[in-house]
Amino acid sequence: MNESANGDSRPCYTLWQMTAYMFRLGALGFGGPVALVGYMHRDLVESRKWVSEADYKEGLALSQLAPGPLAAQLAIYLGYVHYRVLGATLVGVAFVIPSFVIVVALGWAYVRFGGLPWMQAMFYGVGAAVIGIIVMSAKKLTEKSVGEDKLLWAIYAALAVVTVITESEIAWLFIAAGVLVWFWRAPPKWFQSGRANALTVTQLPVLSSLYATADLPLLWQIAAFFAKAGAFVFGSGLAIVPFLYGGVVTEYQWLTEKQFVDAVAVAMITPGPVVITVAFIGYLVAGISGATVAALATFLPCYLFTIIPAPYFKKYGKAPGVVAFVDGITAAAIGAIAGSVVVIAKRTIVDTPTAVVALVTIVLLWKFKKLQEPVIVIAAAVTGVIVYPLFPH
Repeated sequence: MNESANGDSRPCYTLWQMTAYMFRLGALGFGGPVALVGYMHRDLVESRKWVSEADYKEGLALSQLAPGPLAAQLAIYLGYVHYRVLGATLVGVAFVIPSFVIVVALGWAYVRFGGLPWMQAMFYGVGAAVIGIIVMSAKKLTEKSVGEDKLLWAIYAALAVVTVITESEIAWLFIAAGVLVWFWRAPPKWFQSGRANALTVTQLPVLSSLYATADLPLLWQIAAFFAKAGAFVFGSGLAIVPFLYGGVVTEYQWLTEKQFVDAVAVAMITPGPVVITVAFIGYLVAGISGATVAALATFLPCYLFTIIPAPYFKKYGKAPGVVAFVDGITAAAIGAIAGSVVVIAKRTIVDTPTAVVALVTIVLLWKFKKLQEPVIVIAAAVTGVIVYPLFPH
């Protein structure tokens, strides 16, 4: 068993205490994944000393290395540190449940009141602000993860162009990018892709049992699609946005482009992981069953990619080949985010006011580094309510 922060092999907190903390963080934690992982370090390492600095850093490294929403994956790992699979499971559920409930409630309100002028006006402003937020998120991710590496820049640019042209995501290109960088930087002496492929494939049988008694080709489609999307959330929760757009708007046509942008906006104004937007999308497609299946299918890969490699991560996590593979996939994911900005903006920036809202959002986030996205989204909603009636639509 790992040592606790005070050097004892026994944890200085109960599983209930850790679960309650993560539930509260999931309910009140605004600011996106970087802010959430910062709160965990401040509270659990520095203040309460429940988790050692070493365990926290290992969890953060694994969360950045493996696919999955960063904050949720770190929460699951911290639950695993002293209480293993049971801890990881309870902590993961506690972290996600609050934002899930909030998003489903917003989905209900959206379905019931979405045709009303005040809600149309609200999302008119919010949708434009979301474009600005994604632009700045893509900028930060690019600077942090791509840097000055020419090969990563080439991958980034290629995925951005492909996303703009096809208006969808091609999953095998992400894997190809990882393999390319792996072979370029650290040509392997051995090859273990069979293990990784087996892990990905085994997710679907588990998902298929979740709603065996429900009706449903549609829920099966939702489960399969969101499981695939959840397995490719590299770099940031926003990495799932282009995947979702290609599936729910272009391929399956479950949502209109406007509904999709509204779904991303909902994720921006709620606490917890950005990826929880999948529950809102699932609700619009198939009600509460759709929301539940979409959320479970998306977070199951994140859960598996944490608890399965956790025991081996200390040994292999820093291997050059593993690091190179993840760098390649991350560059591809961020390039896809950049491309999705163009695709979504073409449908969202429809007139001068929406263009102004998007530009003001970019300027504010650029100038005020600590300004939180929910504040901007709420201001944009108010702006939309005021401006929308003044322009014909």
